Amino acid sequence: ALDLGLNWRKVYTHMLEDLNPPYIRIAAMWNDVEPERGVFDFGNVDFMMDKAAANGTKVVLVVGQKAPRWPECHVPDWYTWGIDSTHGDILYYVENVVKRYKDHPALEIWQVENEPFIGFKFGDCDDFNVDAVEDEIELVKELDPEHKIMITDSGELSTWIPAAFAGDIFGTTMYRIVRTPWGMVFSYDWMPAGFYKLKAKLLGRGYDDFYIAELQAEPWFSDSNPWNTPIHLQEKTMNPDRLKKHMDYAERVGSPRAYLWGVEWWYFMKEYQKDTRYWDIVKEKIRETAPR
Repeated sequence: ALDLGLNWRKVYTHMLEDLNPPYIRIAAMWNDVEPERGVFDFGNVDFMMDKAAANGTKVVLVVGQKAPRWPECHVPDWYTWGIDSTHGDILYYVENVVKRYKDHPALEIWQVENEPFIGFKFGDCDDFNVDAVEDEIELVKELDPEHKIMITDSGELSTWIPAAFAGDIFGTTMYRIVRTPWGMVFSYDWMPAGFYKLKAKLLGRGYDDFYIAELQAEPWFSDSNPWNTPIHLQEKTMNPDRLKKHMDYAERVGSPRAYLWGVEWWYFMKEYQKDTRYWDIVKEKIRETAPR
């Protein structure tokens, strides 16, 4: 929302009150909650968690070096890669987040890192410390045995090993159409829903603990953004028909939950392009399917 010049608190509040989602996924980004070493500021996360609780919305709270949203890794400027060989700085941040929110009424699930085992470079994560992930998971389990832990991985570009076995819940991302850095649009429309079912079955993952953690519901932007990209180009990778198609596909996969990715864009389209179709489509889907 900030990258779009939006008031993120206004967008977040409107999302809760108007869309009324039963479940959301948010992050306690390291660079936001610990801007100075040992000095924590939980104001933004407190706001999101308290608003969710007041709305009756349950939260997946993400902790770790990697979190949803570009540039993927969200580490504070003071942190020096390579020096923290015992992972003390990372674990101290995770410890403080877990202790603060483990008893919060909005908390339902912890997510430790975001696609931590992905086997290729993506985002500004050249020195991502994958060796710390196991320690992070164990620490969260130790501090809060009451809440389950979700570990995520790429739906299309990964075998899901070892992510599928690292936590209590496995979450897959699901991107059906992308734009390469060279401008070419590539879709996975040829990939049947059975692809995900087969992967889950082969890995022995029951569907009760298999979530779609991130379902594409906005255009794919490479070196551009909604402000400087013509609408007709944005619609090549997301339009109302494709949004419905993605949600229908997710239902055919059979996962009990799908967390949609793109609320800031729906809001941008509604408020600045006067196009309410995306917001309305999602609102209707939530109304039809939410277990209220």
